[in-house]
Amino acid sequence: VQLQASGGGLVQAGGSLRLSCVASGITLDYYAIGWFRQAPGKEREFVSAISHDGLQTYLSDSAKYRFIISRDNAKNMVYLQMNLLEPEDTAVYYCAEDRNAWGPTAALVRAGEYEYWGQGTQVTVSS
Repeated sequence: VQLQASGGGLVQAGGSLRLSCVASGITLDYYAIGWFRQAPGKEREFVSAISHDGLQTYLSDSAKYRFIISRDNAKNMVYLQMNLLEPEDTAVYYCAEDRNAWGPTAALVRAGEYEYWGQGTQVTVSS
């Protein structure tokens, strides 16, 4: 099983990026997917999650109203549209596959809830 995040880059504050997560070796239809990020010197932080069927989403307070998570199961892809980016959003972003189709939010925000992790993609927001 492999997950690969892509779409990161350097953007000015107020700009947008769209991250993609592609899976191989597994069909994502059955599993929730989460996005996390980790800034230098900080712990990995939950950003957003989406249920297996895309009908339910959950975003962190920092992502709410700015980020949108979506998925296309036909393409085995999950996306994170990030708008109004701020320098505080600078981090390596990771996608991860949950062990379940969905779950209580208390579980979704924990990194330990997720079984497979992709290589991260760097997002840098300049002020």
